[in-house]
Amino acid sequence: MPESNLIEERQRPRLPDWLRVRLPTTESFAHTRALLDELKLHTVCQSARCPNHWECWSKRTATFMIGGDRCTRACRFCAVGTAKPLPLESDEPTRVAEAVQRMRLRHIVITGVARDDLPDGGADHFRRTIGAVRALNPRVVIEVLTPDFNANDSAIAAVLSARPNVFNHNLETVRRLSPAVRSRATYDRSLEVLAKVKEKAAGSIYTKSGLMLGLGERREELLSALGDLRRVGCDILTLGQYLQPTLRHLPVVEFITPGQFEEYGQRAREMGFIHVASGPKVRSSYHADEFPASSDDDQMHGFGQVGRDAGDDVAFEQVDQGSAPAAAQHDGVNPEGGGDVDDGIGG
Repeated sequence: MPESNLIEERQRPRLPDWLRVRLPTTESFAHTRALLDELKLHTVCQSARCPNHWECWSKRTATFMIGGDRCTRACRFCAVGTAKPLPLESDEPTRVAEAVQRMRLRHIVITGVARDDLPDGGADHFRRTIGAVRALNPRVVIEVLTPDFNANDSAIAAVLSARPNVFNHNLETVRRLSPAVRSRATYDRSLEVLAKVKEKAAGSIYTKSGLMLGLGERREELLSALGDLRRVGCDILTLGQYLQPTLRHLPVVEFITPGQFEEYGQRAREMGFIHVASGPKVRSSYHADEFPASSDDDQMHGFGQVGRDAGDDVAFEQVDQGSAPAAAQHDGVNPEGGGDVDDGIGG
């Protein structure tokens, strides 16, 4: 075997059984792919090489990625390409709305690449997309997964003006590792974004954040990060395993066991998060529809203290992420999946 291949093999840690998945070949998967191709829409499922997109597409769900597929940032965990972005497509909000209607979705996630080339970071494009989706699908629950917008007040306000039900911005990793993992985003700026959302929305919107594990973080660092999120009023938490998209990205330092994820999820609940998804395959928008948010206007605006009290009468829930069926991934570098996607898109 050539020496270069030997080196590559040594760089590929073997995937544990609980991260192996069976690739479905269902009619729904093909239908979803055909619809997205027809409407010329990008999904984070494809662009970030999410390991779960086979499952999600088979269930006719997807996370729409607006603003193109070229990011202005270059986070070392994310598979989304870095390049000079193309101009925004003015009809993209309408196409996303049509896809939601034709897929008959009840809960959607809208995310986007970082657009530092635009004065507002693409915030108004988020606003227009949310508005178009809600106009055509008034009962849909809308979750946004945004870049940090450089913590710009007017950009954050623009997105909030469209009244999404859930505002997600990922912390991605612990404070110590942030400079090596993320691009222009910072740990404190992400906390600032989440705090501003809570303040500007006067508590009437759920905030959400997530971290990738397995990058070398220590247990006490993770718990400290969760405490920081709670201090800015973050309501919903996702914890998932980092997977290296390609050999050019950060390597996996550790595969976190399902038992460890279960323990971290329980600690997060004890800290007051009202909904926690913690497991090896969890990503920001994976099973997002399992959180019981409502599109009802009265209910939305009735949550003046949402997430402020650990005793709020809201169901705690953990996604079951036990071992998966037979492998359909290569050992080591996952051909279909890397890390999570806010701050490689938005970091």
